[in-house]
Amino acid sequence: MSIERKVVIVTGASSGIGEATALLLAAQGAKLVLGARRPEALEDLVSRIAEAGGEAVSVSTDVSRREEVSALVDLAMQRYGKLDVYVGNAGVMPISRLEELRVDEWEAMIDVNLKGFLYGIAEALPIFRRQGFGHFVNVASTSGHKVVPKQAVYAGTKFAVRAISEGLRQEAGDKLRVTVISPGMTRTNFSDTISDDGTKAELEELRDRIAMPPEAVAKAIAFAIDQPDEVDVGEIVIRPTAQA
Repeated sequence: MSIERKVVIVTGASSGIGEATALLLAAQGAKLVLGARRPEALEDLVSRIAEAGGEAVSVSTDVSRREEVSALVDLAMQRYGKLDVYVGNAGVMPISRLEELRVDEWEAMIDVNLKGFLYGIAEALPIFRRQGFGHFVNVASTSGHKVVPKQAVYAGTKFAVRAISEGLRQEAGDKLRVTVISPGMTRTNFSDTISDDGTKAELEELRDRIAMPPEAVAKAIAFAIDQPDEVDVGEIVIRPTAQA
């Protein structure tokens, strides 16, 4: 498999889709460089990967701080001397009605989901250019395809991820690859950042009833990475069969 021996950065790696992706890619022979805001969870994940015969390193990373994204990319280059894939997975989802004016939460979504995503491009793209190869895998959402009440700002950040990824793909030329992964309802802790109890309960009930496991999304990410260098998977939309 072409995943073997690839050096892969995964942000938001301490749980959910990021954790599942790290475990799957490590099992397929990739060398993982993991970033997230919870260092204890990262250290536990690195240990689990090592115990299973895989290889991973980690550094505490808040993607809303460019210097921390830079440190994550530097770790990959210092440890392995190259970077094959940057999986931009970190995201937050404190959704609410616009009229509630939760401006701090709007800013958090912009800082993490959009600016954090852009910082990944800013740090990895020059390396990809120098190497002559590289692959961005950007995790968006089905909310980047359809807007529903309470998700206006969140959807806006995910529409932006898709738009910027398409522009990046067009500019990338024939050596770099750009993939968007748009998951639907997934069994993760995405509701942790929702401050309204009613909205949180509503989303958790829906998640518990219909959500797909994060491993399903991890398999989609692995599929895109595993394609030959001359094949660029533009976007994968993956959702539970029961999702409207």
